[in-house]
Amino acid sequence: MSTTVTFDMTYDAPLATVTAMLADESFREQVCAAQHATSQTVSITGIPGTVDIAYTQETAGVPSFAKKFVGSTVSIKQHETWSTPLAATLDIDAGVPIAVVKGSIALDDRGAQTVETVTLQVTVKVPLVGGKIETLVTDMIRKALTKEQAVGKAYLAA
Repeated sequence: MSTTVTFDMTYDAPLATVTAMLADESFREQVCAAQHATSQTVSITGIPGTVDIAYTQETAGVPSFAKKFVGSTVSIKQHETWSTPLAATLDIDAGVPIAVVKGSIALDDRGAQTVETVTLQVTVKVPLVGGKIETLVTDMIRKALTKEQAVGKAYLAA
């Protein structure tokens, strides 16, 4: 069983500006802070290039059926491989050994606007509660991307 998540983030900025934002360690650290990371490490070689983000979050609010799989904190590792300024593969280690999260990022230049589309495949291989955990992980991803978009809009407005 797996679930596909597609999320569009529209920014009122040209492609070059959004690409520069995504390649800025300060922006990525601000996103981690907005997601209530208790610690984070960001490493960027560029776009094209790689982006590696590792952060820890507390799992307050996680339903009890999922707590036994994640514990009181979760360590998340995100690896982006940008082959061009427009496209990347995305692998997320969600800190839950039973969940596999892989996908892509695509930037679409629309003149004065840029749309960043994140598409992820979330797979959880656990009998009985796998579907519930997939729903939980996809909801967490949507919330994280919503926060990232808000941070991005503030970053670009500054």
